[in-house]
Amino acid sequence: MGQTLTEQIFSHALSRKVHPGEIVVVRPDVVMSHDSLTPGIIDILQNEFGKSNVYDPQQLVFSFDHVAPASTVGTADSQNRVRAFARDQNIRLFDVGRGICHQVLVEEGIAQPGFIVMGADSHSTSYGAVGAFGSGMGSTDVAVIWATGKTWLRIPETLRIIVHGRFRPGVGPKDLALKIGRVLTISGATYEAIEYHGLDWLPLNGRQTLSSMAVELGAKAGIVPPTGEIDHRFITPDWLFVDPQAHYVRTLEIDLEDLEPQIALPHAVDNVVDIARITGTAIHEVFLGTCTNGRYEDLREAAEILRGRQVSANVRLIITPASRMELMRAMQDDTLTTLVAAGAVLTTPGCGTCMGRHQGTLGKNDVCLSTGNRNFRGRMGDPTSQIYLVSPSVAAASALTGVVTDPRSL
Repeated sequence: MGQTLTEQIFSHALSRKVHPGEIVVVRPDVVMSHDSLTPGIIDILQNEFGKSNVYDPQQLVFSFDHVAPASTVGTADSQNRVRAFARDQNIRLFDVGRGICHQVLVEEGIAQPGFIVMGADSHSTSYGAVGAFGSGMGSTDVAVIWATGKTWLRIPETLRIIVHGRFRPGVGPKDLALKIGRVLTISGATYEAIEYHGLDWLPLNGRQTLSSMAVELGAKAGIVPPTGEIDHRFITPDWLFVDPQAHYVRTLEIDLEDLEPQIALPHAVDNVVDIARITGTAIHEVFLGTCTNGRYEDLREAAEILRGRQVSANVRLIITPASRMELMRAMQDDTLTTLVAAGAVLTTPGCGTCMGRHQGTLGKNDVCLSTGNRNFRGRMGDPTSQIYLVSPSVAAASALTGVVTDPRSL
């Protein structure tokens, strides 16, 4: 019998054929942690495991993105501690302003097709965009890898999603991700790997949107085969390919010709409807950013809608690029100028607004349209606030009108 991409990746890592359901001990290629959790992982390594050094510094990557720049003295002190630890241990560290960990590891080519990339962040499924097995872990599990170089996990079964057709105007990858959540629900792929087929034509940024949101379905990983529109930074090994004999636990098919703009209603990612259902709902804040939709293409999509127009006086439009590199791309043409001229507020590349820590925290009863990946109660601030998840096009169109708006109506 053939193998899925996940089974091929682990079989290659272990030099033997693996099977779904099998418990394995494996050495990940990369282990990522960010500023919010790294101090606690250091404590576990030193105080609980009694180790002063990590097993393999070259295996580890640190990123400062969750509260960057630091918003309090305590946060600043914690970040300084991590900087010192990274210098002492010779660990790669991407400091404040470089960007969101998941974007940075892709930009730097640290995540590669066929790699096993584990991260102290649930959206580490993002690395599946380049054909890696990316998955999130808790702090103690990450500390185990720091101490030993290895981790254990169960080989997941694989769910296949076959996509037909192409996006129509006003519809994009975020709408597809939300539609999948609508169909499968937040537990529809629990501890399964997802493979997204039929998307050879989809550029990397769209693949990152899909892989990022795989965890919102309960998935262990979300992998797009590294074929077609994948750039020169990523080298696909000969042994990694879509095997026609692979076994999938089930298959979901989606036709993009029938896909309408989607919106996730508060307070669940799978509480999704066609946008026509709630157009006209008043909003207070629009947030364009995150590891799901903070790339140049997302900013450009919004700029095309906002060009020559002004954001509604009743709306705060906050834009957070996913990384410094994406910010610089937006500076090289009129994308950034267009957004700022329309009334947008630009913040440091990172995660602050998405997780409600700073740079746009929601107040009581605020209604926000977010291009992020989660809309749980209190996610972005006060528990009385409401978060709707949308695409960059819907976000930009709604920022103009001050109410939930179908971008096709403009």
